[in-house]
Amino acid sequence: MNQTLVILAAGLSSRMKKSISSKEISSEAIEQANQISKGLIALGESKRPLLDYLINNARISGYKSIYLIIGEDSKLFKTTYSNNPNFSDLSISFATQYIPDGRVKPLGTADALLQAMDQYPQLKKISFSVCNSDNLYSVNALTRLRENPETNSFIAYDAKYLKFPENRLSSFAVTILDNENKLLNIIEKPKKEEIHSFRDKKGVIRVSMNIFSFKGDQLFKYVKSCPIHKERNEKELPIAVLNMIKDFPGSMQGIPMAEHVPDLTSKDDIVEIEKYLREF
Repeated sequence: MNQTLVILAAGLSSRMKKSISSKEISSEAIEQANQISKGLIALGESKRPLLDYLINNARISGYKSIYLIIGEDSKLFKTTYSNNPNFSDLSISFATQYIPDGRVKPLGTADALLQAMDQYPQLKKISFSVCNSDNLYSVNALTRLRENPETNSFIAYDAKYLKFPENRLSSFAVTILDNENKLLNIIEKPKKEEIHSFRDKKGVIRVSMNIFSFKGDQLFKYVKSCPIHKERNEKELPIAVLNMIKDFPGSMQGIPMAEHVPDLTSKDDIVEIEKYLREF
């Protein structure tokens, strides 16, 4: 059974650093948001990094091995999670997403996973899960993903339960499932006017929040050959998934869920996640 979780944490947090908060947040939180990776911003009464809450949920869900994909200059991740006494029962490893010559930003989530699989070849042989470092996925979602008998699967969230304004859905990926919840199509960052065309027969818009499980030996070919998106200039994991299901129809199982997923993109989101942590 899948016991490995790969967490994507190599992004530069550009939108967080550029954002201006319209809500009251502490000067300490603003300083952290401007200087460190989103997943390391201290939150909640205990002032622990967001990533602490995510890793703890993963541990409760049954994951034993964590791979953090970090950037070249992400020493703080290693300082925080190497031999961390809070997670002494977990194996935590670090993969580095190197930026190619001529670029100032990482090459995207598919490239991050490709580099991790090259640095840890065992990932090419096993089943593992993947998720973002700036989303707080629930124990329920992580457990259902880990225990799903289908090798390739993802959480397909009902958009109306995600507590985001409708225009923010265009920041995520929308999906189309068949009657057996097999993935037929996935569109990363759709245009706002396109989103309603993705409603299923029940009127539900299904959103991927970038939380998947994969069979490593099947996925590797597709992250390696993933094309660079012409507009966003990145190799995106949903494109690799789309190319995989074109070759293997029915190979990606959607797991429908109806719950919110806290998302840390801008400084205003700090307030919302603080509220979520108080309530849960």
